[in-house]
This record gives sequence, C-alpha cells and structure tokens, in this order.
Amino acid sequence: MAKTKDDLHLEANACRGSSNPKTNEKEKKQMKYLDPKADLTFKKIFGKHPDLLMSLLNALLPLENDEQIQSVKYLQNELVPELYLHKNSIVDVLCEDIKGRKFCVEMQMEWSEAFKQRVLFNASKLYVTQAQQKEQYGNLKPVYSLNLVNEIFEHDMPDTFIHNYKIVHDKDSQKVISGLHFTFIELPKFHPQSMVEKRMAVLWLRFLTEINSSTEQVPEELTENPEISKALEELKVTAFSEEELRAYDKFWDSVRVEKTLQHDSYKKGQDDEKFAIAQKMLLANLPDAQIIAFTGLTKEQLEKLRN
Repeated sequence: MAKTKDDLHLEANACRGSSNPKTNEKEKKQMKYLDPKADLTFKKIFGKHPDLLMSLLNALLPLENDEQIQSVKYLQNELVPELYLHKNSIVDVLCEDIKGRKFCVEMQMEWSEAFKQRVLFNASKLYVTQAQQKEQYGNLKPVYSLNLVNEIFEHDMPDTFIHNYKIVHDKDSQKVISGLHFTFIELPKFHPQSMVEKRMAVLWLRFLTEINSSTEQVPEELTENPEISKALEELKVTAFSEEELRAYDKFWDSVRVEKTLQHDSYKKGQDDEKFAIAQKMLLANLPDAQIIAFTGLTKEQLEKLRN
C-alpha cells in the first residue's frame, strides 16, 4: 500500500525521536549556519530587512538603471479578496516602493505547473486590487513577481536559468502591455561564471545556493559584501531559539515528505503506463520476449497481467 503524507510525517518524527539527543545537540553545536532557502530563514532575512530585500530585487529583476528601487515598505503578505467567497493566498514577502510599484517574492522548493498558475493568480490579484471606484486605470502601478525555485523545470533550456515573462504582441515583442512582470529563477542551474557582468546578482545567488547547514567556511567574496555579510549574520545558528530550530527541522521534514510523494506518484504513473502498453501488446498477440524487452516488465508481472 502506498504511504500517505501522514505516514511519512510519522516516520520522520519517529526517526527524530529515536535518535540520540546528545548526538543531535552535538550536531547543532557543529552547525554554523542555516539554509537561507527554508521558510523561516528566508522570511527572517528578506521579510525583516528592507535594505536586503531591495538589494535582492534590484539584483535579480530586469530593471533598467532609471527603474531601480530606492526604498521599500512591507505590505501584508496575505492577499485577502474583497469577496469572502474568493480565495485567499499568502506570499513569502510582499512590498511596495516609493513609486507605488508592488513586488511579490516567493521561495519555492518544489516545482509544479500549479505553482506557475498561483504566481499569476497572486500578481493579478495584487494588480486589480489597486483599483478603487474612482481610480483611473492609467494610475495602476506595475506588479513584479520574483520566484526563486529550487528545482529545474525548463529541461529543454539547459543554459538558461532566469526566465522573464511579460505580456507582448505575438508578432512584435517590442509591443508590450505593461503592468505584470514575472521572473522565475532555477537555482540548481546557476553557475557564477554564467553572469559575471551582474556582481550583486551573482553574490545573492551564491548566497542562496552555497550557504547551508554544512557550510563551515564562507567564501571571502560573500563576507566582504556588506549586504551579504548582514544576511549571513541572520543565518547563524546562534541567532535562533530552540523553538525556531525545531520549526526549521520540521520545514525540511515537510520538504522531504513532498519530494517522496512526488517521486512515488511519478513512479506509479510510469508503472501504470508500462502495464497499459503491455496489455495492448498482449491483445495484439505479440511475443512475451518482445513485450518484456519493450516495457521492462518481469515475466511474473506479465503473467499476472495476462491472468
């Protein structure tokens, strides 16, 4: 029987509970930093330090020199609809700059097509909720959505890891409907040499991809930068309470459970497809050896399918 999410959570908790507490305490003391991609750490850095958030946005969004963000103020990160029947949604960090432009920032550990639709939903909601009864449409301010994804999702674009979207004419990309801007970044594809011309973008992406609970020595290039250095201070294990560290562990347990469920679901889908193909080949009276070679099924599986 396939394991449910609850089963996997129970196993994770049992493993933690059965382990030697002295060993866990020793491991915590050896850890110097936490991973900035976790929900707790990401929000602590970019949800509480507007200067660091502004630096990240200026570095990673496709903003021209005259479009750079000068200051930001945080907004409530729960996008509440005007009608109670509509769906609420929560983003990691939400802010507004001095020009009234809105910025959504999300750190996503697993990719799905549904996530792309959620991003569109959140940004669109943020755009349309600017309008009041007497507001002119021309006064609506742009919304920028920055999405950092810890998985590869554009497999047919191996050399591209930053994906910028906007609404353009299908025959002339210079003709743009402004208002919504989307940026997706595939963190696993990032290599520092791939964008040497954007120093702060490289530093922030190195910070997000190189720093984790195994980090013992931080590269000098990161510690020398004042903004990255400040973010590193927020990641030190000593800056977190025991309760926060437990929440951090629970987050990674949840990530592992989700990945396991995704893998199991994918494997089940593959197996179902193999059996369906084998069934059709049996109906076509093809030789067993050919079916086994084509589908990868065992003789026992094929016999069970036949009966």
